[in-house]
Amino acid sequence: MSMDASIKHAEGQMEKSLAAMVSSLAKIRTGRAHPSLIESVKVNVYGSDMPLSQTASIVVEDAQTLVVTVWDKSQIQAVEKAIVSADLGLNPVVNGEVLRVPMPALTQERRESLAKLVRGEGESWKVSVRNARRDVLDAFKQLKKDKLITEDDERQGQVQAQKLTDRFIQKIDEMVSEKEADLRAI
Repeated sequence: MSMDASIKHAEGQMEKSLAAMVSSLAKIRTGRAHPSLIESVKVNVYGSDMPLSQTASIVVEDAQTLVVTVWDKSQIQAVEKAIVSADLGLNPVVNGEVLRVPMPALTQERRESLAKLVRGEGESWKVSVRNARRDVLDAFKQLKKDKLITEDDERQGQVQAQKLTDRFIQKIDEMVSEKEADLRAI
C-alpha cells in the first residue's frame, strides 16, 4: 500500500469514527423529543428481539412527546415493556392504539451526568481516531523497512497523518462542546 493510500485509508477510518460518534451522541437525550432516542430499543416480538424502528413508526408530536404507532396492535404491551425496561427514564402511556412517550424534564444533576457521559464518549472516539493514526504510522514504518519510501517520505507522511488526526480531534471536541451546551441549556 502506498503512502497516499495509507493516508486515505486512515481518513476513511476517522470518518467512520466521526459518523459513529454522531449516531452515539444522538441517542443521549437533551430534554427534547427525538425518534433516535428510542428507535434502537430492542423489542421482543414473535420470539426474537428487534429494534423498535422495525416494529413501529416513531414521530415527534411536540418538543416533549414522542408518539409510537405499533404496526401489529397485539404487540403494544411488548413495546411498552421494552421502552420501560430500556432504562432511559421514560414512561410510555398507552393511548388507544398508540403509545405516547413524554420526555421528563432533566434535573441539573442528570444534566451534569449526561455531560460527563458525553465527554467520556468524546474521549473514546478520540482514541479511535488515534488508533487510525497509529495504524498509518505503522504502515509508513513498514514501507520504509521494505525500502519503498525514504526516511524523508516517512517524516512527511507522519506530518500529514498528524494534521489529519488534529483535524478530526478538533471536530470531536467541537461536537462534544455543542452537545454539552445543548444539555446545559434549560
